Amino acid sequence: MRFETTIRRAVEVAGTGLHSGVSVAIRILPAPVSTGIVFLRTDLENFPIAASWRHVARVSYATSLMRQGVLISTTEHLLSVFYSMGIDNAYVAIDNLEVPILDGSGRPFVRLIEQAGIRQYRRKRRYLRIRRPVSVEDKGKRISILPAEVFRLTCETEYPQPVGRQSLELEITPERYASEIAFARTFGWESDLGAMRDMGLIRGASLENAVCFTSDGVMNPEGLRAADECCRHKALDLIGDLALLGRPLLGHVIAERAGHAMHAALVARIMSDPSLYEILTFDQLAGRVTQALVS
Repeated sequence: MRFETTIRRAVEVAGTGLHSGVSVAIRILPAPVSTGIVFLRTDLENFPIAASWRHVARVSYATSLMRQGVLISTTEHLLSVFYSMGIDNAYVAIDNLEVPILDGSGRPFVRLIEQAGIRQYRRKRRYLRIRRPVSVEDKGKRISILPAEVFRLTCETEYPQPVGRQSLELEITPERYASEIAFARTFGWESDLGAMRDMGLIRGASLENAVCFTSDGVMNPEGLRAADECCRHKALDLIGDLALLGRPLLGHVIAERAGHAMHAALVARIMSDPSLYEILTFDQLAGRVTQALVS
């Protein structure tokens, strides 16, 4: 994609916060060039919080942003869709503290973007290209990123049965994201529900917005949307966390049993060391690729 984008027209949706259980409505609005994605808390006089790594607050069971004590929770699904569908600039007017979970996947947000349409500006899009490998490791888990000319993702997960080990690798494009990633729902285990509720989490969870596993199956009457739906959802979450880089990424991300905290650590590591990346326009990137092919 050569130029920056926004949406053509405003769209809106309402639902429930997964963890808070609050009723919440969002309205996605076009934004000027170089705005990025900015949340506006309409219940707090449109207080703005940019979707940036600088504002990451909590990253346990969801990725939350905070600025001057004002919170936006569970941002990863919506940001994943913006990032993968090529939306650079948008305002997200939201009237409570948590993005609605909807059906637990990114698919409703993809449909909103399709309904809104995409508008291109004349400002050239600037990509963040990884120049050398970087990784974060902790207790047998690891996330790495290697130099590449496209945004490629390898995701490996391991969970208790009946899920087990799963893996996925693909180049992230709007078309492939919409068809292969967006449908995957958030998930959990029946055995963990009590402890999570005691922690003040999943107050808005139901079988309509999450997959719930027992020790030998799935509680949801309709079953899974794909045999590896869990791995695909972790890929969705990962992309949403990488969106906090603030620019479209060129690199091969390899996540091995990683989660929100490790995703955020990788983003912070990259942004703390400018020698790890360079900023390129589409034309500069295309020129390099052409030169490499000729030589």
